[in-house]
Amino acid sequence: MQKPTEPGRDFAPLHDQPVPYMQRTRDWYLALGYGNPYVWAHHSDAPFQALKKPLSDSRVAIITTAAPYQPGKGPQGPGAPYNAAAKFYSVYSRDSDQDHDLRNAHVGIDRVHTHMEDAASWFPQAALRAVAASGRIGDIAPRLHGVPTNRSQRHTIRVDCPEILTRCQQDSVDVAILLPNCPICHQTLSLVARHLEQNGISTVVMGCARDIVEHCGVARLLFSDFPLGNPAGRPHDPQSQRETLDLALTLLETAPRAGTTMQNPQKWGDNHDWKDDYSNIERLPKDEIARLRAENDRSKEKAREIRETTLKPNTGGSN
Repeated sequence: MQKPTEPGRDFAPLHDQPVPYMQRTRDWYLALGYGNPYVWAHHSDAPFQALKKPLSDSRVAIITTAAPYQPGKGPQGPGAPYNAAAKFYSVYSRDSDQDHDLRNAHVGIDRVHTHMEDAASWFPQAALRAVAASGRIGDIAPRLHGVPTNRSQRHTIRVDCPEILTRCQQDSVDVAILLPNCPICHQTLSLVARHLEQNGISTVVMGCARDIVEHCGVARLLFSDFPLGNPAGRPHDPQSQRETLDLALTLLETAPRAGTTMQNPQKWGDNHDWKDDYSNIERLPKDEIARLRAENDRSKEKAREIRETTLKPNTGGSN
């Protein structure tokens, strides 16, 4: 007689689940004394645009929340702390046939368990060029686009989403690949993805914050269970980056309906502490709370000053 299986014996380990970023963020800001926790964008459904033509005949654009490097705006390289001075506040576009120095110092990525040494882990420009050369996609759109990480959902929906759509339509884009980095980045690009889908452009979000993207509601999500800041694969691991992009393209081809999530089977590593560390108030010494509150207030004030003094009317050009 076969011995019965012990209850729970074959369950996955507790760490083998996505980080609850929305709850972590709520708890973090409450502990810092802010109150009125942020209300994340939520939809119970999502628009869905099936591919209009084979991927091998489609024009593909990359959309990112990474910021162009700005000399003189403080540390922005590997090991840089959060840097509000490096933020940008209007949609930008760059020629996709050139290499661009796009960085993540302006957003809240995981700065403990990852780093900012390999831009290919958050911006797969080289990998996409290789895919285009192989014939897997038709071609790459002439411009890539950057979207500001804006906590104002209204501004994102009313200003940034239409601007991205206009630029994609100008470039005859069929497919957009969106790569968010921080928690708010995931909401921002999910809203952009929804708008593009509503207007005939197929999308896939490559992200690491599953709860935020699914809460917002998108057509397709490739979820990589990596620390924030690595939506395109593990850093300094070209094979991981190639495989991650290939999964995103496969999802574009095979997703049967809106709300389809594919999980990247790759693992970050053997150590899973990173899942417990990010914005986890339970791991924060009490004497750090006041310091972090003051630091956060200074960062918000700096960002406000920059926004008010540098934000210019959006002209729809290739800023």
